[in-house]
Amino acid sequence: MSSKVPVITVDGPSGGGKGTLSLMLAKKLGWHFLDSGALYRVLALAAIRHSVALDNHEALAVLAAHLDVIFKHDPQEILLEGQIVTMAIRTEECGGAASQVAAIPAVRTALLERQRAFLEAPGLVADGRDMGTVIFPAADLKIFLEATALERAKRRQLQLKQQGIDVSLDGLFVEIEKRDERDKQRSVSPLVPAHDAIVIDTTQMPIEKVFETVMAHVNERISIKT
Repeated sequence: MSSKVPVITVDGPSGGGKGTLSLMLAKKLGWHFLDSGALYRVLALAAIRHSVALDNHEALAVLAAHLDVIFKHDPQEILLEGQIVTMAIRTEECGGAASQVAAIPAVRTALLERQRAFLEAPGLVADGRDMGTVIFPAADLKIFLEATALERAKRRQLQLKQQGIDVSLDGLFVEIEKRDERDKQRSVSPLVPAHDAIVIDTTQMPIEKVFETVMAHVNERISIKT
């Protein structure tokens, strides 16, 4: 794929470390970054704000096709209809709603080409759940990060505490398990590793070690132009 714009996909369940890893890779390589999960969270927030029911598939697909969203990288911000929603889309309510709308085939179709449009020179690091299986099936390198539900709940609780939000570990654990089940069982683009993905369990692995491991694969497979 030397003549094409290179792409690295990083998939996995919420809390596996894919967002942090993807940003580290994009910064190191000087590439573009796609947080596909943010698109679904933005759509969920838009649905909530416009009082669109999460079981109204037709209306959600229309909303997805006309979603007024802008991603800024310096500083890193996400705008919905001109308003900064970077933190608003990270709530548990928004995350749960995003998982529901992501299971709707018409919604995924509406957002398909929008995600692929992020692939621009010099390269792209794409973070999500179906980046390597559906959006970029010919990616140069596919990574799938996983961790136990309990470990991911602990990470999320710590993240929220740092934001001044006190939540129950048990509640987060239950929500994560529900979201995992929903993502794995959905009829379209279920959460599974691509057949050629490198699967890494991050449960007891610090993110620095994960980054080091993945960069070794990057150096093996991709010719980085400087």
